[in-house]
Amino acid sequence: MKPFTTIAALLLGLIALLQGMRFALAWTVTVNGLSIPLWASAMAFVVAGGLAIMLWREGRR
Repeated sequence: MKPFTTIAALLLGLIALLQGMRFALAWTVTVNGLSIPLWASAMAFVVAGGLAIMLWREGRR
């Protein structure tokens, strides 16, 4: 597997893990006075996790 593919897959996996933790533990995030809803983290978890899995599978071929 190429180094960039590995790094990108691991980074996306870490992002997915953190977004999943935020959703599961209901952490609040406020940016410039605006509260970010939990459903945004659920969507980010699915997207980042999906991309990480696709990159990992592509790199193993």
